[in-house]
Amino acid sequence: MTITLTPQTEARLREKAEQEGQDVDDVAEAMIAFALEWQARDREEAIEGIRRGLEDSAAGRVTPLEQVIAEARQKHGFPASWPRDVDAGEK
Repeated sequence: MTITLTPQTEARLREKAEQEGQDVDDVAEAMIAFALEWQARDREEAIEGIRRGLEDSAAGRVTPLEQVIAEARQKHGFPASWPRDVDAGEK
């Protein structure tokens, strides 16, 4: 397999390999393997979070958004227009 890198990325990769005293191909392999593993774990965690959220919702263990907003308004003294005024870019 051949991977084409921008000159900037290649320079950074070569610099990292040199700093670590390793072969540039070994560093590239390790970094790609790490990124792929991280992405797989991140995806699994996202799916698990969604699954837990769906279970909580089905079991009634959720707080309606309107209640969360009302509590935040009261706790932090936000105006009644919050969060609409934030979305509109107003302060």
